[in-house]
This record gives sequence, structure tokens and C-alpha cells, in this order.
Amino acid sequence: MSVADNIARIRERMDNAARSVGKRGEDIILIGASKTTDAAACREAVAAGIDALGENRVQEMRQKISQHAYDGVDLHFIGHLQRNKVKQVVTGEVALIQSVGSDALLKEIEKAAALRESETPEIVKPETGFVQPVLLEVNIGEESAKSGFLPKDLYAGAELALSLPRIDVRGLMAIPPFDATPEENRRYFDKVYALYVDIGQNLFHNRWRILSMGMSGDFEDAIRAGANMVRVGTSIFGARDYGNI
Repeated sequence: MSVADNIARIRERMDNAARSVGKRGEDIILIGASKTTDAAACREAVAAGIDALGENRVQEMRQKISQHAYDGVDLHFIGHLQRNKVKQVVTGEVALIQSVGSDALLKEIEKAAALRESETPEIVKPETGFVQPVLLEVNIGEESAKSGFLPKDLYAGAELALSLPRIDVRGLMAIPPFDATPEENRRYFDKVYALYVDIGQNLFHNRWRILSMGMSGDFEDAIRAGANMVRVGTSIFGARDYGNI
């Protein structure tokens, strides 16, 4: 199956899942998780109508930017972002950083955005300055080895983000534990959705709009739980080839 065929098949499954809960497939944003995928495959996904492409690794992302892999669609950063690499991501080329999971990372992004504003005034919007859109990552399984805000700390993290003028929080992102059963996964998705609704109503007054949950193995359950953005990699691009980078 080609990348285009795979995207069409994923779209059909997304639509079926959305319709089962009274929604429409076209209301769900499909992110092609393109880690280890070469620039040619990324361009094939763009031609097939992918909504955006998402990268996990800064060095790989920078290389593929130079190869024009993402031309024509938004680029998201969806992996763990180290603070010492923030400047390479906060450049105006990344439409959304999905994996912001700590106060320290929020502050580092704010600092990098301020620097970018001063260094490249030509990309600054006069009405807002340089603003970096982000999602707050929730460590919903409370795993010690995984980044993200613990559920109990998420409200305070959202308050901090609101206080930073160069950060625009668009919603939440979460990844359940890798070894969770489908039933456990669904419970995790429901918990994230509850946080999304609660904080969205009480702190953001329903201004945020994105709930990013679900990958190749569970995106249908995520959509049924309320996700409106899914990140699909292997079901679009095939098995990961770690020798490709």
C-alpha cells in the first residue's frame, strides 16, 4: 500500500469512529508522525492531503526542513523536547509544539521566543509579537520515566502558561502507558478528556480547541473519547527504519 492509500484508509477509520459518537471525520486533524521517514515519504504524505507532519527529534527535523520535506503543511514537534534544543524548534517554522510538560520547558520556550522576536523582527506580528503555539503534555499514567505534567500539577502549569506572553496554549496532549491494555487505554483517554473540559472551561473559558490523543494502535478509541487530533505513524509510513536517519 502506498502512503496515499494508507492515509485514505486511516481517514475512513477516523470517520467511522467519529460518526459513532455523533461527530465527523473531517473535524479530526490527522498528524503524520514522520520520525525516521525520509523527505520523499513526507512529501508523498503532503501530496496525499495529510493535515500536518510531526517530528520527534530535533536534528532529524532540522535536516528535513532543509530538504523541504514539510513544504505545504504545518510542522509539529511531538517528541520529548530537551531544554538545550528549544532554540532550534522555536524558529517560526514549527506551528505547534505538542509536548510541553514542565514549568521549566514553558519558561525556556518563552525565553527562546523573546530572543527570536529580537533577532528576526521580520517574522513578528505587530499585534502580538512572536508567539509560539503549544500543547501541554499530561503524564496521565504518572510514569516516572515519562515527561509531562502530572494531573495534579496540570492546572498550575496551565496558569503559568497563561502568564507567559509569547506562549499560546491551544490544548492538551497525552500518551497512555505503552503497556496499557485497550480497556486501560480508554480509561486514560477519558481522564485526559475530563481534564481538557475542566481546565478549558474554568481557566481558558473554552478558548482552547485541541485535544491530541491516539496513535496507530488506538486512535479510534481516542476519537471516541473526545480527541480531535491524532498522531499516526506506522499505519501511514510503515515500520520504523532507524537506519534511515
